[in-house]
Amino acid sequence: MKKIVIIPSGGKGLRLGTDIPKQYVKVNNKELIAYTIDVFEQCDEIDEIVIAAQKDYFDLLNKIIKKYSFKKVLKIVEGGKERQDSVYNALSSLSASNRDLILVHDAARPLLPQKVLLSALQSAENFDNVVVGIKAKDTLIKGSDSVLSYVDRSEVFYAQTPQIFRYGILKSAMEKAIRKSFLGTDESMLVHKASYKVKLVEGSVFNFKVTTKDDLDLFTSLVNNKLY
Repeated sequence: MKKIVIIPSGGKGLRLGTDIPKQYVKVNNKELIAYTIDVFEQCDEIDEIVIAAQKDYFDLLNKIIKKYSFKKVLKIVEGGKERQDSVYNALSSLSASNRDLILVHDAARPLLPQKVLLSALQSAENFDNVVVGIKAKDTLIKGSDSVLSYVDRSEVFYAQTPQIFRYGILKSAMEKAIRKSFLGTDESMLVHKASYKVKLVEGSVFNFKVTTKDDLDLFTSLVNNKLY
């Protein structure tokens, strides 16, 4: 059984306000996506990594792979218009069996702790489909300009990545979504919509997605002070 990581890296990251997509921004002279790849390079359980990206960034990615001697990145495939398209392109490029585990992880989520990764992998071996998430701690309000109602936070999780699935299940769920023209915000939504059970695994507050300038500043501070 192989364990293959798909890193969708086709996003433009406009909210960060940089000239290049956020995943290629450098922190301490190292690209954000390089920190992310490194997490899986260091995990003995991972066999392969596939990156889905815009063609304009293939050369940069190849330079990053060479610069850091990443051995597990076996291919870069062209990303699609939406995240879902990018993941499906990567999935379709694989030589995998139905029981192989596919991990989908955000390119801009660089601080995934190894213990969370290993815990999620172990759960996926037993339950087939897993999503990493953290429990909501703040009061949750539904509304726009004013409060409409309050949401019971005891049943709310913030979804993170990696999200792990059996290859056969994920491929089936994604193809069903394509047939029905359904666009999900992540892969767990597609798998759940296809009537498969998805196990929740506790994530980490450090496993945040770098989306805004504040996120980038926080990541930079954590890296500089070795606090993660």
